[in-house]
Amino acid sequence: RHPEYLPTKTARSRFGAETGVEVVDVQHHHAHVAACLAEHGEPVNCRPVMGVLLDGLGWGDDGELWGGEFLVADYRGYERVAHFLPVALPGAAKAMRDPWRNTWAHLEAAFGWETVVREWRDLEGVRDIDSRPVGTLKQMLERSLNCPPASSAGRLFDAVAGILGICPDGMSHEAEAAMALEALARPVIAEESGSAYPVAIEDGSPAVVRWEPLWSALLGDLRAGTGHDRISARFHLALAAAVGGLAAVEAGRRQLSKVVLSGGVFQNRLLLEAVARRIRSAGLDVLTHRRFPANDGGIALGQAAVAAARSIEKANW
Repeated sequence: RHPEYLPTKTARSRFGAETGVEVVDVQHHHAHVAACLAEHGEPVNCRPVMGVLLDGLGWGDDGELWGGEFLVADYRGYERVAHFLPVALPGAAKAMRDPWRNTWAHLEAAFGWETVVREWRDLEGVRDIDSRPVGTLKQMLERSLNCPPASSAGRLFDAVAGILGICPDGMSHEAEAAMALEALARPVIAEESGSAYPVAIEDGSPAVVRWEPLWSALLGDLRAGTGHDRISARFHLALAAAVGGLAAVEAGRRQLSKVVLSGGVFQNRLLLEAVARRIRSAGLDVLTHRRFPANDGGIALGQAAVAAARSIEKANW
């Protein structure tokens, strides 16, 4: 659906009314849900499920970038019932390579950077980021210049990695910072099971997951000298509790029995297993990927399934 993506432009320019070939727009995160449903053999007329989609980004219905999404969906359609707080991507594509940009954006959104420097300048991570061109980023943000907001789960991982000094000179490959965080957390996560950081849920339609309490606790741990491995573990546990808990609540409100977990961030085994446990403990079934990738490698399957379901629905009219 993204209007600037080459496949979208190609489809719209080569097909359409003149050829008699219908061009079907499929929202990115809806395709993630549909791919998982298709993989599990769910019928075209299946009951709606709660879809939890965590990834880097996908074009949303509101023209913004989505990436931390809770959708009530079937093959034919969906409703966005909750999402992560949208935070700016300073420099747009550059924010996908430089974790520190996301750290700055998240802390700017949570407290304002001036407050962060005043209250936490003793932290090495804060001093390092403050030595970078944050003044330029502030001006870009104020002018809405190349700082698109995104509810991205992937960039949240990058933000946490950035404050810990991971990939300070940029990532050499996609998800490098997130993979480093997972590796840090793995040896100690069982010991930290009761130490998840707090997260705020803002009620509404849709509900919004906010990160101010998490950042306060995380910065406090840094000041106290807590090891980066334990900080990463507490972050993973916080995210799992917030995501799993919210998915269970929203599914319960709508009497849904199944929850789909998809998107590239769910390639993180620690997070996937923790979220799935939380949802299953609420008596819900969890569908995850086994044969097809959770990341964008599975998108084409979902797009095809959505297009087929809509075609079948039209034929039945």
